[in-house]
Amino acid sequence: MAFEIPEIVKVWSQFAHPIFMWVLFGLFIYALYLGIQSRRTRTADKETRKTLVKKKFGFKHHEIGSVILALMVIGTVTGMAVTYINNGKLFVTAHLVVGLAMMSAIAIATALVPYMQRGNNLARVTHISINVVLLGLFGWEALTGMDILFSIIDRM
Repeated sequence: MAFEIPEIVKVWSQFAHPIFMWVLFGLFIYALYLGIQSRRTRTADKETRKTLVKKKFGFKHHEIGSVILALMVIGTVTGMAVTYINNGKLFVTAHLVVGLAMMSAIAIATALVPYMQRGNNLARVTHISINVVLLGLFGWEALTGMDILFSIIDRM
């Protein structure tokens, strides 16, 4: 006996991924702010650094980065699952491929953290570069995702 998902759940579940990912996009921008402040703290003069260290930008950046990694994986897999549940297949579009690439890239950026903590500047530059590219891709994904969402709404 197969488990049947109620139609109302199938319909409304299609809105979970876009809402979730827009919130994640906001968190990503907040993480960028924290990262910039963390870098500012590291490079500040001694007196300014005393003030900035108290705000714990580096700790907060590290913490929110971990949350973002987990949420990115959950959001990506959930989007794929909802698409499959509602259509019986995945649509291999640029939105899907870029989303999977983003999930991989954020894992790589996060994996660089231990090297950055040991002062490896190449790891830091790579981490920053990956995340700048991710931010651009995230914006593109948001726009293409809205196109997909509007096409779903049109079919309702």
